[in-house]
Amino acid sequence: MTGEAIRVRGLVQGVGFRPTVWRLARECGLRGDVRNDGEGVLIRVCGSVAGEDAGVGGFLRRLREECPPLARIDTIERCPIVDPQALTDLAQRAAFVILESAATAVHTGIVADAATCTACVAEIRDPADRRYRYPFTNCTHCGPRLSIVAGIPYDRARTSMAAFPMCPDCAAEYKDPSDRRFHAQPNACPVCGPKVWLQDGAGRVLDPAALGAEDAIAAASLLLAEGRILAIKGIGGFHLACDATNPDAVAELRRRKRRYAKPLALMARDLEVIRGYCRVTGQDAALLAGPGAPILLLERGGSDGAERGGTSADDAMSLDGFRCALPVLELDDSCGEDGFRCALPILRDCDRLLRPLAADVAPGQTTLGVMLPYSPIHHLLLADWDRPLVMTSGNLSEEPQCIDNADALGRLGQLADVLLMHDRAILNRVDDSVVRVMAGEPRLLRRARGYAPTPLPLPPGFEAAPPLLALGGELKNTFCLVRDGQAILSQHLGDLEDAKTAREYERTLALYLELFQVVPEALAVDLHPDYRSSLIGRDRAARDGVPLIGVQHHHAHLASTLADNGWPLDAGPVLGILLDGLGYGSDGTLWGGEFLLGDYLDFKRVAHLKPVAMPGGTRAILEPWRNLYAHLESAGGWAAWRARFAGLEPIERLDAKPLAILSTLIARGLNAPLSSSTGRLFDAVAAGLGVGGEVLTYEGQAAIALESLAADAMDRVGDGYPFGRSTGPTGEVLDPAPLWDHLLADLSRGRPPEEIAAAFHVGLATALGTLALDLASRHGVPTVALSGGVFQNRLLLESVTSGLQAAGLRVLLQRQVPANDGGISLGQATVGAAQVLNGTSGT
Repeated sequence: MTGEAIRVRGLVQGVGFRPTVWRLARECGLRGDVRNDGEGVLIRVCGSVAGEDAGVGGFLRRLREECPPLARIDTIERCPIVDPQALTDLAQRAAFVILESAATAVHTGIVADAATCTACVAEIRDPADRRYRYPFTNCTHCGPRLSIVAGIPYDRARTSMAAFPMCPDCAAEYKDPSDRRFHAQPNACPVCGPKVWLQDGAGRVLDPAALGAEDAIAAASLLLAEGRILAIKGIGGFHLACDATNPDAVAELRRRKRRYAKPLALMARDLEVIRGYCRVTGQDAALLAGPGAPILLLERGGSDGAERGGTSADDAMSLDGFRCALPVLELDDSCGEDGFRCALPILRDCDRLLRPLAADVAPGQTTLGVMLPYSPIHHLLLADWDRPLVMTSGNLSEEPQCIDNADALGRLGQLADVLLMHDRAILNRVDDSVVRVMAGEPRLLRRARGYAPTPLPLPPGFEAAPPLLALGGELKNTFCLVRDGQAILSQHLGDLEDAKTAREYERTLALYLELFQVVPEALAVDLHPDYRSSLIGRDRAARDGVPLIGVQHHHAHLASTLADNGWPLDAGPVLGILLDGLGYGSDGTLWGGEFLLGDYLDFKRVAHLKPVAMPGGTRAILEPWRNLYAHLESAGGWAAWRARFAGLEPIERLDAKPLAILSTLIARGLNAPLSSSTGRLFDAVAAGLGVGGEVLTYEGQAAIALESLAADAMDRVGDGYPFGRSTGPTGEVLDPAPLWDHLLADLSRGRPPEEIAAAFHVGLATALGTLALDLASRHGVPTVALSGGVFQNRLLLESVTSGLQAAGLRVLLQRQVPANDGGISLGQATVGAAQVLNGTSGT
């Protein structure tokens, strides 16, 4: 007899991998066993000398081809078994078996929480099934993972399901390798599993029957239809929900949550409902219905008409604010399944009329953030809804999402009329992920549920990188662990300026270090001296006596893009265009519009936007008019602009502000730091056009409004507004001053604001592309990387990308991690690892 030990590494625990191994091994005539351990999955097989090679070879080929849907095989290592006793034990097995997990050092990964699979959805909809309407139905192909896990290996005893012993029926499924619930750790049913109930803000449990419903979820649906606001406990936290077509309910939700302008996410029953409100491509549909089930940013308007040559469903014949749900293709004298619009009088009881969304769902936006149900609770809740629900995070604005029942009762009891609760503990908060398709590919804007903590393989050259921790930035924080040639990014944690979020950050960091058994040998932090993540890193490095590596903010953006694209450690430098609100520069000033020539190890600043004052410091981030004044002052002086364009609306608005104080601040350099921020330039242009608000209530508000305004006019504006160029001590300087003359002149001539907004986008994209081409030629680099939060703007990203590609340059864009600050921890980690490997890390 001969035998082999086969080590499989990757995402292979909690995804039905061992049952697949068991089934394939038996079908290939192999004897042996399989078990989970800290390194992944260990398979031992034996067979006759004559047939063993063919049997094992065929088995491994099929294992790769028939890998379970949530699994990912990174490596398969084979070695012979030489221990005679081990061979004898294997040979004496009557068949291939599955062994209990072994507790060893952790080198494997945890898969992300996965949306409910079609088989489980069918069961909860089938009155004859024992899991009919059971809101915690799951299997090895779907259900909670990170949100309920407490340790590795991923077994029931190390999850919050340990509190629910399985009934005989569930235990039989759990033990049967041929069942899709074999070792499905959250497996449960109405007999033995978690329960769901309704209660009011005072904690009183409500009787569904008294509300005319068969169960708590049906009662919740009825309450939502009545215009009530509900707090709903899901997989990774609580949501606040209401009818998205009820203006009063949406307005009240905004008032209670104190979220006055930021768009609200929607959840719809199925793709058909979404298509009534948004354009949906085949790529979009696959993303929405995939295991990640993210919030997807979609363009408003019905998709079928747009895809098949017709007009948007928003143009359908309407009556009293309702519109037809059928795709609108052309006028016809009948209303039928072929998709023709009704030209006859529309009856009030027509079942093909859609309610319009409340205007407050996404005010002033051309996009909607929409997701499909991803848990049985959501599927059951939305079963009878032919319109979307608002499904926004369960918290006051800017606080962490609630995950605990008692905390939810205290924090959400005043925000929601009724709470839909359950008793399966959420151990780890996991927000909804956000994705936008740009330049033909889905790109994560927030990486959380459905994606984190899936490890990302580091590029070639990082295989020997030691264990390392990168602590991320201040806003949209994530942290990143480096281990075994992989990067493990945390889920989105939020803005550390909030004390509750900061506490959650430290708790989650401690959990990950324990969960993945990482003892960092170096720490990487942002250079900003006051970021909370940097302060934590400095304290930890001093306590543990390990090197502390400071990473410049935009260098981290650049390195994150390189790692996201698998750029090898020794592949040489690229030209990075890094545009964001601001980041602490290596010279101690505030950067935000940068051209860096660099790789993982080092960088050189070769160009940037002209620095302009931010009068009032942080107030300039919140009040865009301050940036408009500062840019006009920098571009020739406020007095000259005021004299030339007297009576023009933005000039009059500025004239009513305390400009004398701002002028003094700028002149004396008091609380008016210079910054090359692209984000503040967007704020200034938005203020000039009167969009985005006088005082911003969320990050990027003015820039998003400006993008929305420009969206439909990009092909009507020609060359766009000009930028100037000069050479300074730190490289080329891109000066926005020339655009103001054109912008204000266009306003005075009555040019439509959407064309002015588009001309700004086109001009900026042209200026960036032209400068990038010159720098790439001068420095001999054929590759350009784009990153930073400004590149979440689809118009700018696609314009710059297409221009550079047309000129023959390779363009690297972020996809697996956000281009915003949610991705800089990956960049910090790779910069830190590169410096440690190179022997140049600081202390």
